Amino acid sequence: MTYDCDMLISGGGIAGLTAAAAFGTAGFDVICVDPAPPITDRDAEGADMRSTAMLQPAREVLEGAGVWDALAPHAASLQIMRVVDAGGEVAEPRVTREFNAAEISDMPFGWNFPNWLLRRELVGRLKALPNVDFRPGTGTTSLFTRTASAKVGLTDGTKIMTRLVVAADGRESPMRHAAGIDVHTRRYGQKALAFAVTHPIPHDNVSTEIHRTGGPFTLVPLPDRDGMPSSAIVWMDDGPETQRRAEMDVAAFEEEMSERSCHLFGPLTLVSPRNIWPIISQHAERLSGERIALIAEAAHVLPPIGAQGLNMSLKDLSTLLELAQANRDSFGDAKMLEAYHKARYSDVQLRINGIDLLNRVSQAHHPLARDARAAGLDALYAMAPVRKMLMQMGLGVR
Repeated sequence: MTYDCDMLISGGGIAGLTAAAAFGTAGFDVICVDPAPPITDRDAEGADMRSTAMLQPAREVLEGAGVWDALAPHAASLQIMRVVDAGGEVAEPRVTREFNAAEISDMPFGWNFPNWLLRRELVGRLKALPNVDFRPGTGTTSLFTRTASAKVGLTDGTKIMTRLVVAADGRESPMRHAAGIDVHTRRYGQKALAFAVTHPIPHDNVSTEIHRTGGPFTLVPLPDRDGMPSSAIVWMDDGPETQRRAEMDVAAFEEEMSERSCHLFGPLTLVSPRNIWPIISQHAERLSGERIALIAEAAHVLPPIGAQGLNMSLKDLSTLLELAQANRDSFGDAKMLEAYHKARYSDVQLRINGIDLLNRVSQAHHPLARDARAAGLDALYAMAPVRKMLMQMGLGVR
C-alpha cells in the first residue's frame, strides 16, 4: 500500500501547527491542511489578538517541536497568579489572594505569547522541516477509513492516503463529524472579548483574574509595547453585555474596562481590535476512532479560565506523540488509538467539570452568591496543602 504521508493533520490553528512541528521533528511524514491561511502579522486585518499562556509542561512540547528557542525572546513570564474578588457594591477588591510559582517550582507557572506570534514562529518552523507539507488554503471534505489506512478528500480535489488522521480542526470539526463521533455541549449564555491594552502600572509578571459578575476579567502579562507595560485581556460576561461592549466607541469602552479592572493597573488603553466569541463547554464522546485521533477543540472546548484550553491540547499532542514513537510499526492502529483515548479521556473530563464549576461560580449575580465565592477563595487559600495541590493541578503536573 502506498501512503502519501504518515499523518494528515486537519487544522492549522496553534494546536495543529504545533502537532505538525512535533511529529515532523520526530521524523514522521506530515501533511497539514487548513482552509484559512494563518495570519502572522499583529497589525493585519483578522489577526488573532488573544494570547496563550504556555504552562510548564507545554514548554517541553515546544522544545521537542523545535520552536521554543524562537519563541523564548518574546515570552512574558507568569510568576504569580492573582485572584481578586470584587463582588461588593462597588468595583473594588475585597479579597485578593496570590499564588506564587516559587511555592512549587523554580520556574514560572508559564509564559504568555500573542496568538499571532505563535502562528508566525510555528509556520517558520514548518518551512524548515522537509518532511512536513503545510497547505494553507486547503481544507478536508471527506474521510474513508479501513483497518489499515484512511483516505481523506481535500478541497483542491486531491485524495490523501494516510496511516493516521489527526483532527485539530476546531469545535465544529469536519473530521470528527465524518468519523461519526458525537459531542456533548453546555452553553452558558456568555461571550468573551479578547484584546490587548497598555497601562501605566507594571504588571510585574502577575496574571490577574478579577471576579465580579457575569464571568472573570483576566489580565495576562505581555511584553512591553511602545515603551508601556502591556497585558492581554479576556473579558467574559453575559452575551448581550459583551456584544454591547464590542460595539462601543473606544473612549467609552476604555472607561468601562478600566472600572472593571478595579484600576489595579491605572487607566487601560486599548491597543488592538476586540475579538468576540461565544463561551461553551464541549467534549467528544470518544477521543479516537478508526485511524483518527481528536485533539484540541475537536476533542474538548472549555471557557478560558486557568489557561487550561491549549495546554490540554498540547497534553493531547504529547500523549499521542509518545504512543506514536513507541508504536512506529503499528502506528495509527486500533490498539494505539484505544491507548490514546484511555490515557486522555479521564483527565479531560476532570478538567472540563472543574472549569465548568469555576465558570458558574464566576457568573454569580446575587450578592449572597458573590459573598460565598469570596469566602470560598479565602478558605482555599488558607489551606496550604490544598493551595499547593490546586497549583499543581493547574499546571497539569498532577
